[in-house]
Amino acid sequence: MANIKSAKKRILVNQRNADRNKAIRSGVKTSVKKVRAAVEAGDKAAASEALLKATAQIDKACTKGVYHKNTASRKVSRLAQAVNKLS
Repeated sequence: MANIKSAKKRILVNQRNADRNKAIRSGVKTSVKKVRAAVEAGDKAAASEALLKATAQIDKACTKGVYHKNTASRKVSRLAQAVNKLS
């Protein structure tokens, strides 16, 4: 256990940031699952709607520093590709 005051603070800050990142990542996973479910069902309209929401969430996670920009871009690209194959 840390004895120095600044080290104790760092532990608290790191835990808070880890919790925040985990919540954001979890939200992204949920939105991606919704897109995938709509694609599996073959529902183009629902998939497009879910893709918009998922893209917004992924982009927000990228700006918050949870995902690297290339990772976020790859996720969006793969989801868009799956939705576009429906037509």
